[in-house]
Amino acid sequence: MDSSGQNVFINRIRTALGHSSTDRPGSDDLCAGQFTAETGAILDRIQNRSAAERQQLLDRLIEMAQPINLKVIVLEDEPAVAAAITELVKTKDPEWGEQKSVVAWQHPLIEKLDLTAALASQKVPIHVTDMEASKAGDETDKARDELRKHVIDAYIGITSADFCMADTATLVMRTRPGQARSVSLVPSIHVAVITLDQIIADLIELYALVKWNPEVKKEGLTNCMTYISGPSKTADVEATMVHGAHGPREVYVYVIADPV
Repeated sequence: MDSSGQNVFINRIRTALGHSSTDRPGSDDLCAGQFTAETGAILDRIQNRSAAERQQLLDRLIEMAQPINLKVIVLEDEPAVAAAITELVKTKDPEWGEQKSVVAWQHPLIEKLDLTAALASQKVPIHVTDMEASKAGDETDKARDELRKHVIDAYIGITSADFCMADTATLVMRTRPGQARSVSLVPSIHVAVITLDQIIADLIELYALVKWNPEVKKEGLTNCMTYISGPSKTADVEATMVHGAHGPREVYVYVIADPV
């Protein structure tokens, strides 16, 4: 990104945070700013989107996903997503070795898929990132080491997301216990499962939600908020585009149109 493009990007973030283009807020000021009539209008727009407007956002997401090699697949409900993931596991081979293994977030939406049962016929183990808060000392260290091994061994990592920004086809994921960032970064294939109402327009809507929506604000930013726009890619060597150099080589986003 050249300096002019960088300045446009940074100024857009400053505007979304309620700062002027000359402000230099510190980390303590992230998402600071006054609640304005414009902010209220943004929240109302998100809250009261019609079915047609949600479809427009979905169409925009699909459009913006194509150039960055992000696969967006719209399915009716959780059983349809479980069947699609089962088929993906069946048809995709590990990048290294022959043993198939899957790792998944501990998340209500993922739990509804019942992937353990769905993958039973293929005898593919699925490991859930369910770090127990009650463990202490050596037991915690042992649990972390075991989880880390499952993530490294897995060739497919399954997560949900907090939001998905349509304008840039970007998943937004806050790190929590049981929802490790590594699940989306280490396996060769990343699968994210979201619902239609998690699709928002852009950064302006995201920061309005994080700062002012009561439910989102309750948790805040957590210790890490990750933005993912398609698979890992680089053109460092001879300007040749390569996927999977620093993360997943394939990313699938399954959008549930009518969650059960």
